[in-house]
Amino acid sequence: MRHKRNIPNRSFRVADQIQRDVAELVRELKDPRIGMITINAVEVTPDYAHATVLFSLLVGEVGQSELALNEAAGFLRNGLFKRLSIHTVPTLHFKFDQTTSRAAELSSLILQANATRAKED
Repeated sequence: MRHKRNIPNRSFRVADQIQRDVAELVRELKDPRIGMITINAVEVTPDYAHATVLFSLLVGEVGQSELALNEAAGFLRNGLFKRLSIHTVPTLHFKFDQTTSRAAELSSLILQANATRAKED
């Protein structure tokens, strides 16, 4: 039997599963530098060697949380080995996702612009 090279949406399914598992595993970390985080997305390279984990922060400092998560990446990857049934478990790279904070800034700017326009009219 030949191995099927292009399984449709496999990388999306793997990324989604990694996102769910990492979210659970992060809760087990006891590092006080890690604030209240949310795992927003996971981007996996085509060879499954690396995964960029995008997170947002509710409470805590971005730099400290990102550093602590990247230091714990080996522990989290080990946890993924036990949970995932894939040949290659990717090396994890944590990166702060600025989408949420940027959206809040833009929303604030729009509200200010509308308020200014309303005063002018």
